[in-house]
Amino acid sequence: MTIEKWKYIDSGNASPAYNMALDEALLEWHSEGKIPPTIRFYGWNPATLSIGYFQKADKEINMEAVKKYGLGFVRRPTGGRGVLHDKELTYSVIVSEEHPEMPQTVTEAYRVISEGILEGFRKLGLDAYFAVPRSEEEKQGLKNPRSAVCFDAPSWYELVVEGRKVAGSAQTRQKGVILQHGSILLDIDENMLFDLFKYPSDRVRERMQRNFKNKAVAVNALRAEPVSMEEAKAAFKEGFEKGLNIELEPYELSSEERQQVEDIAMVKYATDEWNYKR
Repeated sequence: MTIEKWKYIDSGNASPAYNMALDEALLEWHSEGKIPPTIRFYGWNPATLSIGYFQKADKEINMEAVKKYGLGFVRRPTGGRGVLHDKELTYSVIVSEEHPEMPQTVTEAYRVISEGILEGFRKLGLDAYFAVPRSEEEKQGLKNPRSAVCFDAPSWYELVVEGRKVAGSAQTRQKGVILQHGSILLDIDENMLFDLFKYPSDRVRERMQRNFKNKAVAVNALRAEPVSMEEAKAAFKEGFEKGLNIELEPYELSSEERQQVEDIAMVKYATDEWNYKR
């Protein structure tokens, strides 16, 4: 059986607006048949708080803290909660909804794509697995997460190691294409993360931060030897190849493609109109 070839882009660290614009451009190009399915790895400069498409920035986000820490800020085209992109490997997967290996439902497609991340964790020597909500209460919790913090909110097919969440992902479907992107935490500054959100009271914040420690964990807290970014990229690249049964071929954007991305970034993701619109 021949293994399908997908493209692989390591776009390095870029601005929050550029990062979201490139994901959107890849979705667009794939929908037009210009590129095959693609997996991209990237980082953020500066470290950035991204919020989900439906979040209300003024109600949920402490913008003074975002400025104090010198963070970037951007609204994603995908749903989900707030994510601090700092010491992490960020990935995105762009693939047609009609792809023979992609299930029709969002939940099942999420599981298939996340097989690649699962295998990546295993390559790092971590015993990762999918946690599926068991009780009716857990299922209801998925529909109405009480927290604005992504890694605090449960989701279907949660990727966990030793019972704690190790990766957070979000998905959108547009123009017949699935875009799933997410964070693989290598390290996390919990105090900074929790400073970025608004709470009804200090007591609520303390309780949420305490609970967070039991729910989420970064890769380097689970390993004796810290993982370098290069090691993480190699592990998750192999993980996607194994988990999705594909071969990844490096792809470089042309200058024309890069210009297209810059244009999307400027007119959309770099604007207050987009980032604060809700």
